[in-house]
Amino acid sequence: MKEVGKLTSKVLTMIKKKIDIGISTEEINNICHDYIYNKLKVTSACLGYKKYPKSICISVNDVVCHGIPNKNIILKNGDILNIDISLKKDGYFGDSSQMFLIGKCSKIAKKLCKITLKSLYESIKIIKPGIKLRKIGQTIQNIAYKNNFSIVKEYCGHGIGKSFHEEPYILHYDSPNQEIILKENMIFTIEPMINEGKRHIICDKDLWTIRTRDKSLSAQYEHTILITKNGYEVLTLRKNEKIV
Repeated sequence: MKEVGKLTSKVLTMIKKKIDIGISTEEINNICHDYIYNKLKVTSACLGYKKYPKSICISVNDVVCHGIPNKNIILKNGDILNIDISLKKDGYFGDSSQMFLIGKCSKIAKKLCKITLKSLYESIKIIKPGIKLRKIGQTIQNIAYKNNFSIVKEYCGHGIGKSFHEEPYILHYDSPNQEIILKENMIFTIEPMINEGKRHIICDKDLWTIRTRDKSLSAQYEHTILITKNGYEVLTLRKNEKIV
């Protein structure tokens, strides 16, 4: 899990240098596909998963998650996008995503991304054996609501290991159904999806692309976390990234 997590982070580090105004999301997908299969010698966990057609997910502006790369989606000045990388190596899965800001973005776009990342980091920092799972959702909710943002409730973090998605499921808001006590060696993702406007979502006709119903911006960051004896280890931590 540590190995596949590190490889997952490498894809996001690599693609950061390629993203700019004028590139299509299809081209970003193709660059990542080549890097995953030919450089890292692993496979995409997305490609073919429940018939998903591409190697990564790219969600631009009002797309919350699962955006399908497309040659007709061209990045422009002011866009924000999430790139979600999921890999499989030797039967184990890694999962991580990151926001990218293109050119000169609006103040609200910058704030949304900043607060979403903060909610992820603050929820990671509390992790240790013995706490209740719901503390993660409480932490994210407090930060999002304090900044007048909303939280998508239909999607959540998840256990991960020899399966891509498994229990426990990690809600990004406070819920009495999250009473599980965290234990050493649990591994799961935290991936808050936070909207500029209301939390409600719709699905495109492609049955994958999820958008905000009110067309407001949405942001997401994701890491795969291992619970250690006294705290946590971020298995998908990127080069030069610090949990602050």
